Amino acid sequence: MLKFDQAARGNGRVRFGGGDNVSGRGRPGFLPARTSGAEEPRRTGTRHLAVVALLLGYSATAACSGGAVEPTAPSPGLGTLAPSTPASQATTRTPGTGQTVAGIKLTAVPRPDGSFDVTENLMLPEATDILPLQVPATGEHLSGMMARTTPRVTNLKVVADNQSVPLGNTTLTGSDYIPLTVAATRIQLTYRLSGSTVLASPSEPTRAGAAIRPLTAGAENTLPTDLTVTSGLLNAVCPLLTETRCTVGDPPHLSIRPGIPADKALVVLQLDLPR
Repeated sequence: MLKFDQAARGNGRVRFGGGDNVSGRGRPGFLPARTSGAEEPRRTGTRHLAVVALLLGYSATAACSGGAVEPTAPSPGLGTLAPSTPASQATTRTPGTGQTVAGIKLTAVPRPDGSFDVTENLMLPEATDILPLQVPATGEHLSGMMARTTPRVTNLKVVADNQSVPLGNTTLTGSDYIPLTVAATRIQLTYRLSGSTVLASPSEPTRAGAAIRPLTAGAENTLPTDLTVTSGLLNAVCPLLTETRCTVGDPPHLSIRPGIPADKALVVLQLDLPR
C-alpha cells in the first residue's frame, strides 16, 4: 500500500510502505535489497510513474477543495453530544405577575377592638357574573370559642377584572349574591369584619378567639385557600378538616396551613390583639 507523506511534499519526497523515502538514504521495505542491471530501469520507471500518479491525484484533490484539505467531522455516536438548540428555537417561559392559579387568598389585619381589616383575592377557573357571599359562622359551637358571636361585614368594596362593582348595600350580616357588571375571573373584596371575636378574659384584654372565613368560599368549593393573619397568631384550628390543628411554623412565626379547600376554610384563631 502506498502512503503519501504530506509533510514531505515540499521537497518532492514520497514515503512507501514502512520503508524510508526514496531520496537515497533508504530503500522501500517491499523492494529487494539488490537489483540486477536488467531489472533496474524497469523498476525505476515504475517508481517514477507511481510518484507522478500520486502527485497528480493530490493536485486534483487540492484543486477541488479550494486548496485546503479539511478533516471530515465524525458521525454522532454514543459518546457524542447533540448540538445545543439555537436560542431562537428554545422554549421560553415568561413569568406571570400576581395570582396566576385559581384559588382564594385572604389577608386579615387584626385591630385593637377585635375587628379585622380583610382583603380577599379570588381567581376563578371560569368567568362568572354573579358572586355568592357568606359571613363566617357564629362561634357558639366552635372549639376554642364556644360563645355566640354576630359576625358583620361593613365597608364592603368589590372589584371585578379591574372594574369597580357598584353595590346597593356595603353591609352584610348573612349571605347574599352580588351581580357583577362584567363576567370576571379575578375578583377582589375589601371589608371590615367585626363581631366575630371573643375576648379570653377580662384579665387578659388582648387575648382573643376569632372565627374567619372567606366571604367568597361558596364561589367554588374546591378552590385552594390561603389565609394570612398579619400579627399576633398563637394557634389556629380548622374544625371542618380531619386534622383540625392547622397551624404551621414555630412561635413567634406561626401561620395557617395553605391550600385548604374553600368549603372547609373556616378557621378559629387564638391570637393576641394589638394594643
